[in-house]
Amino acid sequence: MMQKTLSALCDPTRREILKMLKKSSRSAGEIAQRFDLSLPAISRHLRVLEEAEIVISHREGKYIYYELTLDTLGFLADWLNDFLKEYE
Repeated sequence: MMQKTLSALCDPTRREILKMLKKSSRSAGEIAQRFDLSLPAISRHLRVLEEAEIVISHREGKYIYYELTLDTLGFLADWLNDFLKEYE
C-alpha cells in the first residue's frame, strides 16, 4: 500500500488535485478546469489516486465526485512520524 501511495504522491498534478479536494469533494470536470490537461489525462490521475486509496469516488447522476480519504494518508503520516522519532 505504501509504495502505491508514495508513487501517487510523486506527481505534482496529483498533489494539486489533493489540495483541491482538501476543501471539498469535486467532480472530475471541476478538477479538470483547473489544469491545462485533457479530461482523459485528469481521469488517469484520479484513477491513480483512487487505486492508491487516497481518494474515493461516488456517482451522482451523470457526474462522478471525488473526495479525500484520510485513512491512507493518516497511515503514511503515522509511519513518517515513527520513522522521524528515531532521529530525535
